[in-house]
Amino acid sequence: MIPFNKPYLSGKELVYIEDAVKKGKISGNGFYTQKCHDFFQTQFGFKKVLLTTSCTDALEMAAILLNIKAGDEVIMPAYTFVSTANAFVLRGANIVFADSRKDHPGMDETSIEGLITPKTKAIVVVHYAGIATDMDCIMEVAKKHNLFVVEDAAQAIDSYYKGKALGSIGHLAAFSFHETKNIQCGEGGMLVINDEQFIDRAEIIWEKGTNRNAFFRGEVDKYGWVDIGSSFLPSELNAAYLFAQLEQLKMIQQKRKDHWEEYKESLLNWANKNEIQLPFLPDFATNNGHMFYLVCKNIAQRTALIQHLKNSEVWSVFHYISLHSSPYFQKHHDGRTLPNSDYFSDCLIRLPLFFELNPTEVISKILAYES
Repeated sequence: MIPFNKPYLSGKELVYIEDAVKKGKISGNGFYTQKCHDFFQTQFGFKKVLLTTSCTDALEMAAILLNIKAGDEVIMPAYTFVSTANAFVLRGANIVFADSRKDHPGMDETSIEGLITPKTKAIVVVHYAGIATDMDCIMEVAKKHNLFVVEDAAQAIDSYYKGKALGSIGHLAAFSFHETKNIQCGEGGMLVINDEQFIDRAEIIWEKGTNRNAFFRGEVDKYGWVDIGSSFLPSELNAAYLFAQLEQLKMIQQKRKDHWEEYKESLLNWANKNEIQLPFLPDFATNNGHMFYLVCKNIAQRTALIQHLKNSEVWSVFHYISLHSSPYFQKHHDGRTLPNSDYFSDCLIRLPLFFELNPTEVISKILAYES
């Protein structure tokens, strides 16, 4: 069976993990954590970054930093992973879901302004498949209504919007280094702080609500509990593993993008013949090779294609169920229909994509399918 995903080892992960152990500090915020922080701030121009144990934790930190409270409204796409919503629900927010675009699973930027009320506090955008949301549109609406913008960039490392790195545009951003991502450390994430007003407090929340970082820098003579927070720091072992991956970012990205392009070129005629859509890439966005998906014409076709691939020893998966129709949120949703989000929930299928993949093997199995 060709797996859907296979984590790639670049070669120095275990070397750096052993080095971290030998340095005598394997709890968070040590040598390799700082190496990762420096890499991201230099490579992508992020003002401040903090590694976290997951993207979920980074999003939860964002919700705390924005002082989300009970009754606040947060706008986000319905077609996303549950963590995007959970982080804000945990703070008491009411989630207002936006529909997807017709041509892409990302949120319909033109619908956002119509969802804003006096209770709206933030807009959370999701760069689905590493492909940018129209951030000019989002930021203009946010500025007009005095709202914060959080970029859920879980899938968007090394992807750009009009030359700007995704994650560098909103007030805050969150990345994932889960084993299914381009760059991974098993489980891991990162909070990006682009608005300087949040930097000091982010460090406190990150360190369990203490001003420990300021103490170690000699800025205060003792540290204590000064705010709410939690243990959001990953171990140095995770950071060491992650840094080995980051050193090979360019090579990993090129290989994944090559796979993506091979899928697209080889499947174009087949997709047209079977009324299946290939990924759409807006002019303002780049492709980072995170995901290659197909959009079938209906759920029956998708089910048949997944079964065909399974019989051919290829593991493909469908993706999110629209959160507005989930068992938990149904009773909270305002009743609006979100047809595009529901369409992608029913019809989208993800193909295997990982560094060591031979796309030709998968392509040959797909081409054998006819609806």
